[in-house]
Amino acid sequence: MSLRTRLFQGFAERKETSPPVNGALTQSREGRRTRHFLPPARQNRTGPWSEPALPPTHGSPVTARKLMWGHTFATSKAAGTAVARPVAVLACVQEFGMGIFSALQTAVAGLRAQSFAMENVSGNVANSQTVGYKRMDTSFVDLVIDRPLNQAIAGSVRAQSNQAISLQGDIRPTSIPTNVAINGSGFFSVSQISGFSDGQPQFSESNLFTRRGDFQLDKDGFLVNGAGMYLRGDSINLQGLVTSTNGILRITDTTVPARATQRIEYSAVLPMTAGTNHYNNTNSDTLYDAPPNAPFGGPRTYVSGGPQTPIIGSESADFLNRSISGGSVVVYNSAGAPIDVQLRWAKVDDNEWNLFYQNDASAAPGDPMWTALGEATFNLDGTLATSEFAFAAGSTINGQAIPAGLDFAVGGSGLRQFAVPNNLIQGLSLQQDGYPAGVLQDISVSSDGRISGIYSNGQAFAIARVSVAQFAAPNALKARDGGTFEQTIESGQPVFSPDGARLIGGSVEDSNADIAEEFTKMIVTQQAYSANTRVVTTAQQMMEATINMVR
Repeated sequence: MSLRTRLFQGFAERKETSPPVNGALTQSREGRRTRHFLPPARQNRTGPWSEPALPPTHGSPVTARKLMWGHTFATSKAAGTAVARPVAVLACVQEFGMGIFSALQTAVAGLRAQSFAMENVSGNVANSQTVGYKRMDTSFVDLVIDRPLNQAIAGSVRAQSNQAISLQGDIRPTSIPTNVAINGSGFFSVSQISGFSDGQPQFSESNLFTRRGDFQLDKDGFLVNGAGMYLRGDSINLQGLVTSTNGILRITDTTVPARATQRIEYSAVLPMTAGTNHYNNTNSDTLYDAPPNAPFGGPRTYVSGGPQTPIIGSESADFLNRSISGGSVVVYNSAGAPIDVQLRWAKVDDNEWNLFYQNDASAAPGDPMWTALGEATFNLDGTLATSEFAFAAGSTINGQAIPAGLDFAVGGSGLRQFAVPNNLIQGLSLQQDGYPAGVLQDISVSSDGRISGIYSNGQAFAIARVSVAQFAAPNALKARDGGTFEQTIESGQPVFSPDGARLIGGSVEDSNADIAEEFTKMIVTQQAYSANTRVVTTAQQMMEATINMVR
């Protein structure tokens, strides 16, 4: 039975029953006996009690109710005290009871609001270790009844959720290179599987967005996070061209073909002098000072003005004594086979050097072992004046054909001549652009979102680029399962741009729910809930007291 029903129960029982006979003795439910003496005006009337008619002049329902009770009280008072008292008490019951009933309703609304807040606290605590989770806060809105200024009362309350989506969690490094964290604003674009066709997964057309970046490669080459969401982005081929945009990323370039070397870039600092008269067996790079007329068997291929004919095998030892190492580099032919290129410099004048490469390491005494590649002359300040280097067409090294059109480049600042310690070559650098075939071994993610494949041949290629979605109002996104969000009218359309964000490979973003903060909220919410239960208890006691007024 509701409190409102109980409030008027006592009066209803009296109102709807026939009046007692004058002088009759009755017994109440509590056991009290009462002898009734009706006033003269009521002694000869029969039938149920009736209320006086509503006064003809009244305005609002509240005014009408007050006039009705006042008129009833005045009319009943004229009939006698026995009738006037219960009617007057009933007027007080309705006036006070409705305010208490409103207090009960407000307290119940407070209980509901605090329960809502506790539900959010519970969810935040439960997801405090969930990667990329965004906590749900609770705010309260007061509901005020429109009343005159001097009769205003504190209204009810309603709880509502506030998503802390834009609040970034801590970034934690992991040992998985495909894990990615966003440092700054933005979201990963992901999709769910909607089904399979011919054994291949089919994906939903709608984009979802997440900060959960614990992606890993599955058996089919897709990047999937811990919630089963598939990463979207731009696909890039091995030539660096974008083949699709904002599609499901799938790593298919698991091998790369061999590439023949097309260019060698050379840089070094050559010594000003050709060395001393001392030869150290442990240092084959020390030069002999060769007088212009020094006897030397065979053609003077490394002497200024002489023909640059090859060095035969029988002259190899003397050539090594009169030259310095120019380094070595491995180049590759079209099949990916390595070719070791050994280089040596021979000084032929004060500012002139000739460069040779070894064409046959096991040449017979009369066969060419070293072949001239070109020459370089220097200015007095040590800068390069002229240079000319080229492999002759059809050249071979140890029986392997040199890639056709192989370019040997030094550039204006790549080759210089200065006084250096021990008269040895300094600052040597040899780079070439060929490589053998390779297979995918690892993946890395750069700060601009490029996903690079690292292959067994030491090469790295950009094979994809992560799509980073930016929103004008990220906190207005709608939360979905798996730490994902979907766009709303309030959030605006996504703009795919890496601006405002820096991606960190091998890391993930942790939950932004703080256990200590959530426990503080829990205590405050519990106390507020208990206070509202106290209001309910007190209002119920007041209601009971009001009901007892008419018994």
